[in-house]
Order: sequence, then structure tokens, then C-alpha cells
Amino acid sequence: MESRHDDRRSKTRTWLPLIQTKKINLDVTGKKVYFISDLHLGAKYINNQHDAERRVTRWLDSVKDDMAELYLLGDILDYWYEYKYVVPRGFVRFFGKIAELADAGIKIHWFIGNHDIWIFDYLPNELGVEIVDGYAIRDILGKRFFLAHGDGIGKHRASFRFLRALFRNRLCQRLYAAIHPRWTIPFAHGWSSHSRQSHAMPDGTGSDYDNLHKFVTVHSTTHRDINYYIFGHFHNVEDSAISSTARLIILGEWISKFSYATFDGHDLQLGYFSN
Repeated sequence: MESRHDDRRSKTRTWLPLIQTKKINLDVTGKKVYFISDLHLGAKYINNQHDAERRVTRWLDSVKDDMAELYLLGDILDYWYEYKYVVPRGFVRFFGKIAELADAGIKIHWFIGNHDIWIFDYLPNELGVEIVDGYAIRDILGKRFFLAHGDGIGKHRASFRFLRALFRNRLCQRLYAAIHPRWTIPFAHGWSSHSRQSHAMPDGTGSDYDNLHKFVTVHSTTHRDINYYIFGHFHNVEDSAISSTARLIILGEWISKFSYATFDGHDLQLGYFSN
């Protein structure tokens, strides 16, 4: 059963060695492009799951009239695994809102994070979103963007590289999919909660954060056409100049900050949702 599942994965996703460069041509007069990441919907450490989901849908409602595109830069869900005929419960309000926006003609791009790794063909087909695993370079409203979740950027420890390869190994996915969801889903949520208890919430410090800055600094010297580097993952909010023509943006999170970025073709701004 799961071999077809793996075939779907190979057709719908890309990984880091492949640069996706696209030029976005839309009728966007008076409209903006929005960027958001790290909602962690479904996380057990979020006290009220429905309130967290409703907050996101209220934000989407508040910005949909001037939204041309939406970039979801990873860890939108705290855990997700698509079996051939089964998907995890929950997220009905959020999925419904995303489908509504897509049906209205808004282009939605969902970048894979380190929590919502196993998206295959269900969400793209049902919601009408593009799935990107890795990074992409996009021309948006006359500027060039380097976009990624951020966890796989720069040099990393051998243990991180091993886990990343393990989670994306087709044989390991088959073995995992053979276990009943009543066991795998609680296990995954327990892993996430234990990780949060054992490690401080990401805050824009540490070796991984330093590695990201080093990568962006070096990359920007050889890719001077890139104007914005935008990432999630680190949960801090940052807008810093890399050079006279390039900026680094880190989007924050929706556990306590409720932060996002907008671009109107002239200026990129960070904002916070307080409703």
C-alpha cells in the first residue's frame, strides 16, 4: 500500500539541491504578498488548540482582501503524516480557510518545516496549495527572494544530518506507515513535547542560528541579485541588513508573537496580529 504513497512523495516534493526559481506574474494592483511561519497548530504545549486555530483564521480573514499570495514557511502544523487513505484529525477551520483563499485565486505556497515533514499529495490536491520541500528562489513583484523554513540551511551537526536523512528515507517511511496511527500520532506528539521540555524554545541564538547568518552572508556575496532572505524556524523576529541591497528576515512564530511579513512591491514590513 505504501509504495504508491512513496511514489506520490517523490513527485510532489523537492529537496535542497534543486533551486526553484520562478517569476511571479499576477495582477496585484494594490495587493500584497504575505509571509508567515511556525504556527505549530496541534502542538500539545499550546493550551487551547481551537483558540490558536481561530486566531490564525481571523488573521487570514483580516488580510484576504488585499492578499495576492501567501507563503507559509514551515512548521505550520506541529505534526502531520498522510497515509494513503487516512490523515490526522483536526485543523478543519484552518484547512477550510486555506481552501477558501485558494478557490478565490490567491496563490498559496507551503514550505515544509521540520515538524510538518510528511506532506504528500492530500493537502496539495484538497487545498490547492503548492508544496515546497527545501528552499526556493522566487521573483516576486520585481524583487528576488530566497525562501526556506531555515532548519536545513548552512552547516549542521552529523546528528541533525542523520535524522533528516532518516525521516526522508523511503524504507523508513514504509515501516513507519505500517504502524497503526493510534500509536504513531501519540508518539510523534510526545516526541515534540519532550523536545520542547528538554530544549528551550528557539529564540534566535545558538549554533544553528549562527550557521544561518554565516550562510546568508556568504551566499549574498555571490548572489547579489537576491534582495530578501526570508526564514522561519528560529521563532525570533528579525529584520537586518546583509548588504546595501539585501535584507535578512526571520518571521517569528504564532505561539506568543503572532508575527508576519508583507511585501507590496516597494517595501517589506513586519507586523503583529493583536486581534
